[in-house]
Amino acid sequence: MSLKDRIQQEMKDAMRAGDKPRLATIRLILAAIKQIEVDERIELDDARVTAVLDKMVKQRRESISQFEKAGRDDLVVQEAGELALIQEYLPEPLGEEALASLIEAALQQSGAASIKDMGKVMGLLKPKIQGRADMGAVSAMIKDRLG
Repeated sequence: MSLKDRIQQEMKDAMRAGDKPRLATIRLILAAIKQIEVDERIELDDARVTAVLDKMVKQRRESISQFEKAGRDDLVVQEAGELALIQEYLPEPLGEEALASLIEAALQQSGAASIKDMGKVMGLLKPKIQGRADMGAVSAMIKDRLG
């Protein structure tokens, strides 16, 4: 079963169970997927669905930090709930050691010697770690290693 099919099935389950918060979040996910499919006239595969989910996770994290600064605890709770649900559909996060070894392998494979080569390294890493690690943190780790 594809990731998109799994999400659609869980939407039906949430409808039957009357779980309105879960249903609302799943509908947001499916709307984001459908928007891309309509815009690009394609059917998204699991890799693209994971990229959409990863983007949604990043948006929720940014929203949570903004709402915390503004003292809007009600919205922080709502966004945190959405974040937790979206993360259920992402692959298992990478540990520090596994991430470090992937970065090291990408550095070796690309022959990166300076910050100028960062694009090459990120290009090699992105397909392997999409949805499994925070790309901002990965970028910082690569900069430390190259800098």
